Amino acid sequence: MANGKTIDIKAFIDERPIAPYQWLLVALCFLVVIADGMDVAIMGFVAPSIIHDWGISRPAFGLVMSAAPIGLVIGALAAGPASDRVGRKGVLIASVFLFGVFTIATAFTQTPMAMAALRLLTGIGLGAAMPNTTTLLSEYAPQRKRSLLITIMFTGFNLGSALIGFAAGWLIPEHGWRSVLIFGGALPLALIPLQLWLLPESARLLAVRGATSAHIGAVLGRVCGVRFSGDDVFVSSEPRLPTRKPIGVLFSHGYGLMTAALWATYFMGLLVIYLLTGWLPTLMKDAGLSVTTAANTTAMFQIGGTIGAILVGWMMDKVRPAPVISAAYVGGALCVLGLGWIGALSSSLTLLVFLAGFCMSGAQTGLNAFAPGRYPTAARATGVSWMLGMGRFGSIFGSAIGGALLGLGWQFGGILAMLAIPATLAAIAILLSQRTKSGEATVQANAAH
Repeated sequence: MANGKTIDIKAFIDERPIAPYQWLLVALCFLVVIADGMDVAIMGFVAPSIIHDWGISRPAFGLVMSAAPIGLVIGALAAGPASDRVGRKGVLIASVFLFGVFTIATAFTQTPMAMAALRLLTGIGLGAAMPNTTTLLSEYAPQRKRSLLITIMFTGFNLGSALIGFAAGWLIPEHGWRSVLIFGGALPLALIPLQLWLLPESARLLAVRGATSAHIGAVLGRVCGVRFSGDDVFVSSEPRLPTRKPIGVLFSHGYGLMTAALWATYFMGLLVIYLLTGWLPTLMKDAGLSVTTAANTTAMFQIGGTIGAILVGWMMDKVRPAPVISAAYVGGALCVLGLGWIGALSSSLTLLVFLAGFCMSGAQTGLNAFAPGRYPTAARATGVSWMLGMGRFGSIFGSAIGGALLGLGWQFGGILAMLAIPATLAAIAILLSQRTKSGEATVQANAAH
């Protein structure tokens, strides 16, 4: 029991063993990410049935498929500033409600235009959820385990994408494609009562916003399993900010170069990942492999990415995180270069695809764990969400450039080898992001002196 002390919230969390409630928070965020992964991937599984039922062409349905990624960008850019102003909990619950409700509503549409509009709104909710789970978990995870816990949380995305695929295979033959959308929307809505009951607000954000010590002590004590005396004072040691506007912090002195470097890293990483996962099956089929082999080989990228994320997160907690992420991107560059060299018919294809996923997705997920600590609490959600939002343009560009290169006659080897360039640029950019001390790095440096 603590008595009449001035308590630095971050230091308090870092010094204590992980409490059961902190593990519960990991589980709650993991469930949100599973739901996020389900609803991001859901249209890919129901699209063939919708196209058949409505008798429309694939290009005509492209409007529906492109709507959610646009919404993801809007949601990510809007959610961060909102979270830094009104709190993590409220924005996170609202985002889950949005993508759950609009996914269910999509099941009752009758035209591609109506479906595209609802997928845009669904994407806004999806784009807002991920940065807030990342930020909230980062503020309650002890520094020694933070990267590992966040990367484990992010593996829920792949799990959710796989889960909705299995659900679609079971539901569509019996109940039609609309049932998959209802299922995909019902699960996130089922999480909301749990979130309202169990999800804590960020104690560090409460301190920065001047909440009462009694309120902060109640929240922090619940999460950490501690009872505080009524006269404790809670603080969140932060660098002095040149502006109170969260977006302004991102571009202020000491943060501008780092912000640009993080955006460049995330953009380049998603460009590589989305071009690979989106076009690799087509490239392998064009090279002479069967559809089944192409699909199974591409799936190894996701499996490798899940394992790589956990290992990269574990390594980031042991040594300096930026060089770990950079090394993973370099490994990804070497793997895609190797894929271009050996060709699609090599016996080593599956292994290199697995290793490419291990490195690229491992690095990308590690970046999600790295970014929160680079920003102060008052702008943390904004920094993370804007990195995710700007990075989404990399996914859109990667998907588009793959088709453009194929149209120009590029083959498997050339396209795969070309991807080594953005992967290498990501490795360089993440190292540049650590050249400026900021966020928690500044606090730690000041404490050391």
